Amino acid sequence: MIASLSSLATIGVAEERGARLHPGNLMVSRTVYDDKPSNVRVGTPLPPNCAPANCVAATDDGTFPFVFNNVLADDYFGITSKIILDQLTPDGALVSSLEVPNSSQRGVPPSKDQMVASFSSRSELALNLSPDGERLTFMGYLAPVNAIDVSNSNTPGVIDPTNPDPNAYYRVVAELDKEGHFHFTKTNAFSGDNGRAAISYSRGDVTLLYAAGNAGNGSNPQPAGVVLGAGAQIMASARRALVSQQPGAPTPVASFNITQLPANTKPDKVGKDDNFRGLAIFHNTLFFTKGSGSNGIDTVYFVDTTGVDANGRPLQCPEGVGLPSRSAHLPNAPLAYDEATLVTNGLPSNMCILKGFNTTLAKTTTNVFPFGLWIADENTIYVADEGDGSTKYDASKDLYTNAAAQTTAGLQKWVFDQATGGFKLAYTLQAGLDLGVPYTVAGYPTGTNARNKNLPWSPATDGLRNLTGRVNRDGTVTIWAVTSTVSGAGDQGAAPNRLVRIVDDLAATTLPAGAKFTTVKTAGFAEVLRGVAFAPGTMTEHERHRKHF
Repeated sequence: MIASLSSLATIGVAEERGARLHPGNLMVSRTVYDDKPSNVRVGTPLPPNCAPANCVAATDDGTFPFVFNNVLADDYFGITSKIILDQLTPDGALVSSLEVPNSSQRGVPPSKDQMVASFSSRSELALNLSPDGERLTFMGYLAPVNAIDVSNSNTPGVIDPTNPDPNAYYRVVAELDKEGHFHFTKTNAFSGDNGRAAISYSRGDVTLLYAAGNAGNGSNPQPAGVVLGAGAQIMASARRALVSQQPGAPTPVASFNITQLPANTKPDKVGKDDNFRGLAIFHNTLFFTKGSGSNGIDTVYFVDTTGVDANGRPLQCPEGVGLPSRSAHLPNAPLAYDEATLVTNGLPSNMCILKGFNTTLAKTTTNVFPFGLWIADENTIYVADEGDGSTKYDASKDLYTNAAAQTTAGLQKWVFDQATGGFKLAYTLQAGLDLGVPYTVAGYPTGTNARNKNLPWSPATDGLRNLTGRVNRDGTVTIWAVTSTVSGAGDQGAAPNRLVRIVDDLAATTLPAGAKFTTVKTAGFAEVLRGVAFAPGTMTEHERHRKHF
């Protein structure tokens, strides 16, 4: 069954909200918590509207950052917050800030286009520039500011009755053009979890959106809509107001199953191998990363559009591992699937692990946490590794010591090895990140968090999440990335983090002695940084290659 793209979204007129954006500048996504004690009352049942058997009582009121200790009682706890896009020079000087429309603004009633993030959901708000450099894309929710437990809610069109978080909110893809205007597209995908990243691609008169995320927060077997709404999605960009959009069932574009590898004969929970984070397009190929969850394989993937063999396996990876074909094209329609077997067998597989990257199951791997990726050229891929996020604390190895001891957290450089016909890890850039070194933020607590095993409040860098880069004329690359943190906060995603920058020698295959990160920006009190990309109007590496050849 293949859904028609013409039925996925409708075209209309975008609301005029302008801001001057300058090609070559950076855009950084920041979400800001509305620090009000009244946002949560101690003793309030969580999640909102929970069935009595699923309720827990709020332990802390809405005061930041103590409010996020509630996650220690309510696994799904989060509060929606406004999204700010900061325009920075490459050196980090603030040029302007653009607030995404939200309910806290005057003149934005529920009928108006709006979008929020879930403040402590650290996997959200990746920024991606379209291959033609025209649009910046990211994901969030159609919900008011200060709504509770939205990120694990159902979507209105995909209700899982076993989800302990019974509320329903659409997920939303936002596009920002070079004139500073927003366009929004809502979707029923990612029910029970969150959309993490999206990228826009124009084909003639139609603009397609590819999205990465996760779905499912209930029991097994999962409803068909949850299986359809996981992982990798495709949809047409909408132009009508959000209130006028009526999205149907989710439309998956790709899927991977661990049984594609001969060593894995027993499948995981259906749909949970497709728990994706990062997303990129290079040479007409879609790339995804997976770096969390106990199912699947934490690694780098690509979508194979060249077809299947006689056994129904992707041509480029009949045993699950391969390389993209130079004749590949970007998918322009959802996956075909068998409705009769969807819930039991899942979606057909059309994804491959990129040769050379990890092939070990997540449940047996302890040091592989890929998040964002940036592809410098066909032989060089930079992968941000988030780190393990461990908060184990004892006399022999506290959380800071553990973070500092990691050898693969940070910025990994993978190069193509002609001898093996696959990619290999050349080195990991860590100098200047100060892994495991605690720092202070004005207004943020010091000392220890009595609610969380008396762990220290102060955050320290644990690795990297989202990133972008550029190839310089002198043969170097400059890369900007957002850090992950480890701290005693109840939710690690609520700790203020940093934007960092590094220059690397593109041709280097051994660690350059002088390569060192510098801090470009640090999040302030009650805010976190999430994504980084170049401003719309910037020529991308994709366009440079296209124009050159």
